[in-house]
Amino acid sequence: MWFRAALFSLSSVALALLAAFVAPYIPYDISTKIGSDAVDNILGILASSMLAVTTFSLTAMVSAFSAASGAITPRATQLLVEDSTAQNALSTFLGAFLFSIVGICALSTGIYGKSGRVILFVGTILVIAIIVVTLLRWIGHLSNFGRVGNTIDRVEKVATDAIERSGYTVAVTPQADMPIAGRHPVFAEKIGYITHIDLQALDEVACRLGCAIDVRVMPGAFVTTSREIAWLDRCDAESDAEIRGAFTFDHHRQFDHDPRLGLVVLSEIASRALSPAVNDPGTGIAVLGSGVRVMIALLDDGRPGDSGSGRVRLPDLSIGDLLDDLFRPIARDGAAIVEVAIKLQRSLAEIAAVAPMAHGLIAVRAADALARCEAAMASKADLESVRAAYRSHWTDTGAAQWHRKG
Repeated sequence: MWFRAALFSLSSVALALLAAFVAPYIPYDISTKIGSDAVDNILGILASSMLAVTTFSLTAMVSAFSAASGAITPRATQLLVEDSTAQNALSTFLGAFLFSIVGICALSTGIYGKSGRVILFVGTILVIAIIVVTLLRWIGHLSNFGRVGNTIDRVEKVATDAIERSGYTVAVTPQADMPIAGRHPVFAEKIGYITHIDLQALDEVACRLGCAIDVRVMPGAFVTTSREIAWLDRCDAESDAEIRGAFTFDHHRQFDHDPRLGLVVLSEIASRALSPAVNDPGTGIAVLGSGVRVMIALLDDGRPGDSGSGRVRLPDLSIGDLLDDLFRPIARDGAAIVEVAIKLQRSLAEIAAVAPMAHGLIAVRAADALARCEAAMASKADLESVRAAYRSHWTDTGAAQWHRKG
């Protein structure tokens, strides 16, 4: 946010210095037409108005953050804080205010001269044009900023972007967590969430050592100093330090490389909407649609879990964990709402059509959702509608037999 404000301030100083060099080339008649009072009045109006607009914009942003934290989920406020349009608007208004202050100070010292005022006038007109465009964009952006639907779209996009920039494969059966005999473990040096793994740095270490490195954790995992983060065939203090340096830790999970966090936040938004205090099944249905798109993107676009040379291997994402991240909270909190329950059954069926290898795991989640509905629904008609949706997708699966036995 500070960059654009600093850019405006530096531009005003540069204009003041440029006036001394450009002033001799400006025609005298133009210099006399633009008096110091005209420029000074414009800058005074700009300074007072930009201070008010900056205060208003900051108030609107804080209100949106508070509303999102209370009505949607606190985890979603991170995306609002990082919104580029809001940051650009606030920094533009603040930078224009600083530009005006510097210009007024320069005029009062007489540094511009008669010809130099033309440069300041042209710069002021340019700043006004930028302000008008930014203000119009900001007004249009405020109509959706912090709203539930807009926040759901943001979470979906950031989860999809995390898939695009990361090397994931989705597995039905998670990899065994036991180390291979004779391999050297590398332990974490910090306690916190892993937010990023520098695969290129790990690849360079693996190529130099001439061995493979198996990464045992992924972004989003919480680790302690007793947790193994990698295994390799050779060991030395320098290589261990380089491997640890490739892992970035933080106190909180980040969206950039952690699509599971996107699924968790989507489920939190749905759970808040499905609570008795809010009672908004439409938001739960919208979340299910976004969650299906993210899940299908994971299943379709999963990258080979290794680096460029193939010496760095990443663990697989468990499709069971992904399903639980997204669907279990919605199945729990929406069990009594027929519209949400039917949409959940259809959503699971759509994912099963894309991932036939995980059909059994998905069917078990569908049966679990139906069992929750049978325990929570008071209306027999609603329950029969959910059962009909379940039978239309899962009657011939082993999950149906499991459900009847249960």
